[in-house]
Amino acid sequence: MTEKTPDPSSAPCGVSPRLLELLICPVTGGPLVFDRDACELISKKAKLAFPIKDGLPIMLESEARDLEVSP
Repeated sequence: MTEKTPDPSSAPCGVSPRLLELLICPVTGGPLVFDRDACELISKKAKLAFPIKDGLPIMLESEARDLEVSP
């Protein structure tokens, strides 16, 4: 029996679904919500969206998009 290599094109935004389950917010240590359409990981508590570029989650606060709406 041979083990199949996962097809990267079937992974959401090129990221392993298993990796998405393991990642936590680097700011709060809390859970992240995956936004498939925007290819981002959302931290509701930190109000930040971490981008996924070329299949790699960029988990740096300096690279995250602020979800706060400016008044």
